[in-house]
Amino acid sequence: MLADVLLYLLVGAGAGFMGGLLGIGGGLLIVAALSFTLPGLGIPSTEVMQVAVATSLTGIVLTASSSTFAQVRRRALLLPTLLWLAPGLVLGGFVGAHLAQRMTGPLLRTAIGIFCVVTAWRMAFGKLRARSEVHVPRSPWLSLAGLGIGTISSIIGIGGGSLVVPLLVALGVKPVRAVATSAACGLVIGLASAASYMVALHPPTRPLPTGAVGYVYLPAAAATAVASMTTAQFGVRLAHRLPGAILNQIFSIFLVAVGALIMLGG
Repeated sequence: MLADVLLYLLVGAGAGFMGGLLGIGGGLLIVAALSFTLPGLGIPSTEVMQVAVATSLTGIVLTASSSTFAQVRRRALLLPTLLWLAPGLVLGGFVGAHLAQRMTGPLLRTAIGIFCVVTAWRMAFGKLRARSEVHVPRSPWLSLAGLGIGTISSIIGIGGGSLVVPLLVALGVKPVRAVATSAACGLVIGLASAASYMVALHPPTRPLPTGAVGYVYLPAAAATAVASMTTAQFGVRLAHRLPGAILNQIFSIFLVAVGALIMLGG
């Protein structure tokens, strides 16, 4: 058990550092690592990916809470935009978790792998427009966008930053404010998704190890979250010293590697 906890702390530390460095991506690293380690705990292969995703999202609740609090103190959070997004994010969190519970393990692996590759391509070749003005999107359409973001995020096991940030920047939000608002979106998605995975309307076919609630393996969620919050600050410091183009290249390579690990893990 001690070896498992140490492993989760190591995974969380790596996820926190990469999340702080790149702004997004830590959840995917946790999903990838758990997809390899969970079978050793006796979790059936048919449930491994669901447990990995659910556990990652539960840990995101803690890490996103810390990030959101920090952004609120800096007054960078766009509260009106968040309030328009939130209903869709909550509903999407429940819908996505429900769909993931119905997927087969190989299908869920493939979906996550495809997401990684598509996001890597967009990060490598997409362009974000720099903004100097303050713009606060307010529209009922944001709730519909939130539904899609919440659904995809709860299937993949992420806080939604790779979807929220490009959307808000495209709507005219300064990148720094978009990142701040996406942290709060991650908290909303994490809460809704974790609750749905814990309730488990479609429960695991076989009993999971002690410490599991629904599809969430609490020891791994707690350990990865604590370690992630500790190391994220070091990633943030390094990020401020590297050019944006280099960060995009690092993130693209990182995503392709994570996607390959997840797809090969089956």
